[in-house]
Amino acid sequence: MEKSNIQAVHDTLRDELRRDERIIILGEDVGVRGGVFRATEGFIEEFGADRVIDMPLAESNIVGVAIGAAIAGLIPIAEMQFADFSTPAFEQIVDEAARIRYRSNGQWNVPIVIRMPWGAGVHGALYHSQSLEAFYAHVPGLKVVVPSTPKDITGMLRSAIRDPDPVIFLEHKATYRAVKGDVPDGDFTIPLGPADVKRAGTDITVYAYGLMLHRCLEAADVLSGEGLSVDVVDVRSLRPLDADTILTEARKTGKCLVVYEDNRMFGAGAEICAMIAEEAFDSLDAPVMRLAGPESPATPFNKIQEDAFLPNADNIAMKMRELAAY
Repeated sequence: MEKSNIQAVHDTLRDELRRDERIIILGEDVGVRGGVFRATEGFIEEFGADRVIDMPLAESNIVGVAIGAAIAGLIPIAEMQFADFSTPAFEQIVDEAARIRYRSNGQWNVPIVIRMPWGAGVHGALYHSQSLEAFYAHVPGLKVVVPSTPKDITGMLRSAIRDPDPVIFLEHKATYRAVKGDVPDGDFTIPLGPADVKRAGTDITVYAYGLMLHRCLEAADVLSGEGLSVDVVDVRSLRPLDADTILTEARKTGKCLVVYEDNRMFGAGAEICAMIAEEAFDSLDAPVMRLAGPESPATPFNKIQEDAFLPNADNIAMKMRELAAY
């Protein structure tokens, strides 16, 4: 069945709520309004206010309550209305949720999912467009996943909800209604961790996630008409990071480009570059390259400036040509 990304989120949450009565959803406007992106539309009518809980505008409270509920035996799904808003909850996420299993010597675990709509491309400006994945992927004890297609969202969200430990589940806002695809029937899951080769190629390998995955696929289509075969890897999980697939594809082509929309310095893509440089150096025929967002404190609101801020299919294609020319 064809679905959009946001429909995949909605339907998977609904199906999981029906499957397990321990699951609750909590966040700002998730109940009566059905979420600002309508991810939880109709839920409060079906499941009631005890399981779909409208919370105060206090993200540290949302995550703190979710942690307590998880320890008490529930399975909370906490929504940060925008990933940008998660910073007030940083202490709860990093100092508490990520470390409770460790600090209790395995006696307690925190089976929570923290959903975070993230990324630019929707004219959200300063407080509604940030890429914060590198902050959370740095922390042992958290899983951080970034599915970008309806099928991956469905299978990985199920896995995240059923995981015994905290999962940061990042959903790129600009793909919510722009990206559609088939979702298989049945209660299938996709493991958290493995990357996926979305397009097989032989000349260069490109790694991406989120909105940038789709722009890389667009660029690869353009370059196929120029005789260049582009291998496109959907990283889709930042912690754990799939070293086997990343390195296998790097060794196959010997030329690697990592594309991400976060600021270039210290981004998640830098870790992928370092892994390739350390583990696949003998197979490389060119420097490992990056294409990312500029060193700007924020994404501009102005459409022309926002478009310039984000890598697009044209400048990704230019970078691919530069890499292929080595």
